Amino acid sequence: MFFEEIQVGDQMLIPETRVEKEEMLAFARRYNPVPMHTDEEYAAAARAGQVTSSGLYTFLLIWCQYVTGDFGGAETIAGTDMRLRFTAPVFAGDVLHGVAEVLEKKERNAYNGTVRVGMDIYNQNGALVLRSETDTVVKRKSAENRAAEKEKREA
Repeated sequence: MFFEEIQVGDQMLIPETRVEKEEMLAFARRYNPVPMHTDEEYAAAARAGQVTSSGLYTFLLIWCQYVTGDFGGAETIAGTDMRLRFTAPVFAGDVLHGVAEVLEKKERNAYNGTVRVGMDIYNQNGALVLRSETDTVVKRKSAENRAAEKEKREA
């Protein structure tokens, strides 16, 4: 969708995805090798009582689901900013789902605008486990297309 077609308040459901233990551990061993994410004995004695998913792994599981149908689609140019807040631990076997919502839009220039999307991610018990905000640059319709649409509306 072009920038003009996206509206503040638009929402998208993010389908369920399961946190697979071996994939979760492999990610942590490679990209976030700290004991709470990689060492079952250490994690068993920690507050969570078991190995927890790396927050980045959790986010990327959901991000993969989101980008297959994100608001900008083929008109998305680039991401410019991302903020993540991890609110509860995620474990192997959890089933995550969420909702993405357009929070804000800003015109940048004649060619594109920025869209801020918030995502709330929940586990199978309905607990919020992650909240994110992402700013994405999205193409605008051409000036000719915008002028033609304006003429139609005024006719």
